[in-house]
Amino acid sequence: MLLNNIRMYWKIAILAFGLVTFSLAIGGIIILGSMTRLQEEQFGQRLMITARTVANLPDIREAVINKSPGGDLSSTSENIRIINDVSYIVVLNMDKKRLTHPLKERIGEYLEDKDAEPAFAEHTYLSKVKGEVGTALRAYVPVMDDQHQQIGVVMAGKLMPSLGQMIWGQRGPFAATAVLSLGFGILGSWQLARHMKRQMYDLEPQEIARMFRERTAAFESMHEGAIAVDNSERISIFNDRAKQIFGISGDVVGRQIRDVLPDTRLPEILQLKKPIYNQELLVGNALIWSNRIPIRLKPGDPPIGALAIFQDRTDVTRMAEELTGVKAFVEALRVQNHEYMNKLHTIAGLIQLDQKEKALDYLFEVSEQQEELLTFLRGSFTDESIAGLLLSKVSRGRELGIRVDVDRRSGLRQFPPRLDRHDFVLLLGNLIENAFDALEDSGRTDKEVYISIEQDDEVLSVLVEDNGCGMDKKTRERMLEKGFSTKSTEGRGIGLFLVNRILTKGGGELKCESQKNVGTSMIVMFSMQGQNGDRRTV
Repeated sequence: MLLNNIRMYWKIAILAFGLVTFSLAIGGIIILGSMTRLQEEQFGQRLMITARTVANLPDIREAVINKSPGGDLSSTSENIRIINDVSYIVVLNMDKKRLTHPLKERIGEYLEDKDAEPAFAEHTYLSKVKGEVGTALRAYVPVMDDQHQQIGVVMAGKLMPSLGQMIWGQRGPFAATAVLSLGFGILGSWQLARHMKRQMYDLEPQEIARMFRERTAAFESMHEGAIAVDNSERISIFNDRAKQIFGISGDVVGRQIRDVLPDTRLPEILQLKKPIYNQELLVGNALIWSNRIPIRLKPGDPPIGALAIFQDRTDVTRMAEELTGVKAFVEALRVQNHEYMNKLHTIAGLIQLDQKEKALDYLFEVSEQQEELLTFLRGSFTDESIAGLLLSKVSRGRELGIRVDVDRRSGLRQFPPRLDRHDFVLLLGNLIENAFDALEDSGRTDKEVYISIEQDDEVLSVLVEDNGCGMDKKTRERMLEKGFSTKSTEGRGIGLFLVNRILTKGGGELKCESQKNVGTSMIVMFSMQGQNGDRRTV
């Protein structure tokens, strides 16, 4: 273990040494660049002052006018050159003839340099040129006579030091900086290595990599979906099962959870800072059973993220709804059996009373009513489940003394996007049962329920209206809450909650109009156009 620690510290120290050296090199380049620019500015100011000084000397002006090279003119410019520490001073007349030059053999020669052309047009400027002995900085100043007419040009130049000369000139500060930086860098790296080792629970990098692979494999092999986010709501875990449930492909780790799944309800755990167990949620098109818990390093610590473990309950719920539908049809058969028994008893009684014609008339009347309703339902509702549900509710209404009137203009040819027969059986059945409950408490003798289902290419609307006891404002505000009911019977308050869940799933709207002791009208509307214009055919 000790040997491993020494190896790790040594590797980190070498890495730190390389980083510090690289940083020093980059910093040195930047500093040298700054020093070069600063020297250029200083040299430029010095050269410009020197050239202006020479150009304003009366002896220089007189020599330029008389075109007399060398002699006192060279001596004067040389003294100024030495005093101002410049490399050379050249005085030229308007014919570009050198009147002074550090090399005597060039005095009297003509300058052939395009860089000096603007100076003969009364321009004052600095120029950088590269020559055989190095890069030089030049200042050009025109020489003017007393009538402010240009009579010549003064050129002052300074050779710039090379990169090696600059480094050698600053060798002391550079060496001190390098030694101190490397020393503190190695010491800091050693401390950083120790701190990182403690933060990683004294684990080696290969051990951390192995644990990461095992953790990833564990999450991916789970039959349940798993999603985890950090405090910034960025996804840190999104296993394959979760992708299957929500129909997501590609790598989503690192993305915002709201961008991938807007309605996961996972960020609220970061705000609540407490777990929520065994909650049924509709996320996208998937109905899930979810456990959501905050992630803490230790009990009592603030959450560093949130984790959701969930199962797809869509198939299970569909089976339950099918069982519910079967139960409804069994109840409908029971009601019809009871109804037909009463009708048979009536016919038998009329026959026993020797009222054969009345018995036949009654039989024909009942048969015609039933046949008319069956023909209408078969022709207008292509899904047998919906037609059977309406038939059972009409029979159930007769048993309860309620007249159930299905609008003969009604019909259902196709379901809205994201909804199927199971959703519609649940929605329509609960709306009608609520109407029955309202009439049960109304005390009316003329109990009626009106049902209308209208559909076109754009909208599907369902209307269930009763003349029952109605609802007050407070009841209307809370009617969609799970478990809320005006009756104290256990198990109530579920119907409209399930209706609301189907509305959320299918993107529908519910409009309720109700008046106390007058009645209630429930209107449900769904768009028949999906996100891509798709429709679910019955």
